[in-house]
Amino acid sequence: MLKQRAIRIGAGFVLVAVGFVLGLAAHSQWENLQASEGNKEVAAKKVMRVGQVIGLRPEKKDYYIQLHANTWPGVLKRIHDSNIRNYSIYLAELDGKLYLFSYYEYIGDDYEADMAKIAADPETQRWWKETDPCQIRLPGTPEGKWWKPIPEVFHTD
Repeated sequence: MLKQRAIRIGAGFVLVAVGFVLGLAAHSQWENLQASEGNKEVAAKKVMRVGQVIGLRPEKKDYYIQLHANTWPGVLKRIHDSNIRNYSIYLAELDGKLYLFSYYEYIGDDYEADMAKIAADPETQRWWKETDPCQIRLPGTPEGKWWKPIPEVFHTD
């Protein structure tokens, strides 16, 4: 009788363990399905990658770096609300001159309209009053542009 009771208890533990493992597997499958659905949404949305370059005044280098170490929240919000993601600015010295290289990804549907929203934003306009004097517009920059667009020659995911 004691032996039968032990077998029943053992069988109960086995059933609970099997149920736990099956539950974990089902949950894992559900999470994978959710992740793949999210990836389809991101993949379905076309990403436009943008690279740009501009000069940096040597006497303004430290100030420019300091500004970007403490970017104003309103500027960051406007960038995000205008569908810009993964935005980076790099600093390089070439032949004794300083250059800023920027990269971002645009995920919206109307690039020109989103850029117009940034340009019309009062907080961004105040920001540019701080950053523009630090920069040197480069020869060959298209009319109406501040940063010079640079073409992408290679990309891989």
